[in-house]
Amino acid sequence: MDNYLNKFKLDGKKSYVIGGAGLIGTEISKAVASAGAKTVILDVNSSKSISICEELNDNGFCSNYEDFDCTDLERLEIIYEDIIKKYGCPDIFINCSYPRTDDYKNNNFKEINFKSYRTNVDINMNSQIWLAYLTAELMVKYKKEGKIIQFSSIYGVVGQDTSLYEGTEVTENMTYSVAKGGIINFTRQMASYYGKYQILVNTICPGAVSGHVPGVSNKQSKILVDNLTKRIPLKRLAQPQEIASTTLFLASSASSYITGSTLMVDGGWTAI
Repeated sequence: MDNYLNKFKLDGKKSYVIGGAGLIGTEISKAVASAGAKTVILDVNSSKSISICEELNDNGFCSNYEDFDCTDLERLEIIYEDIIKKYGCPDIFINCSYPRTDDYKNNNFKEINFKSYRTNVDINMNSQIWLAYLTAELMVKYKKEGKIIQFSSIYGVVGQDTSLYEGTEVTENMTYSVAKGGIINFTRQMASYYGKYQILVNTICPGAVSGHVPGVSNKQSKILVDNLTKRIPLKRLAQPQEIASTTLFLASSASSYITGSTLMVDGGWTAI
């Protein structure tokens, strides 16, 4: 009889987590490392990344940190190539980064300008797409039957419910929907092409997650949380650990026949 718990182990695997020190990324880094993967955290937040690595390594897991700025598009391939030379081709590639400009909160229909829109699409969507492509080609070259896990959002699948933002400083974001929608469909395209190489490519779409509001505030307002909670069938926001455990499933052999999927982790948001 199969030991199904063993399917979630990542012993002998190498994982890269881009954005591995972020709200969700921190828990993902811990999840894959604690499952046995040698984990490389790629992030611009050095102090947070080093702290995560120290915690993991002190507990007997294997992790490393490398400074990695995915917004440096002109040097993106060179920087990534240096990482590959140092650590080798990953078995598991997870990109949960969320890069954005200082004026990202103004990317709503009333305030957006083309320069900001184009820059944010480049650093948010195009960087993620290109890194996934580079990684898939490396996996083909080194004959890795790898896992690539992209991050999108419920708002890559459905439109934003603007009524939820009434009475808060949050607005709808035009660029966000474009970037997140593009990531989802590129995942499908990758799955179609790289399936013959046994490279599995999937997208996770979180719903509302408890924590800060990127580009707006370090803390969600009570009004926003109440509005979101009323909209979600489970009547609560997700915890970052719940997104991480879903990521672990897709990173493991427990999901060996899943590719090209858009996995909603949204408490039922997109079900209604």
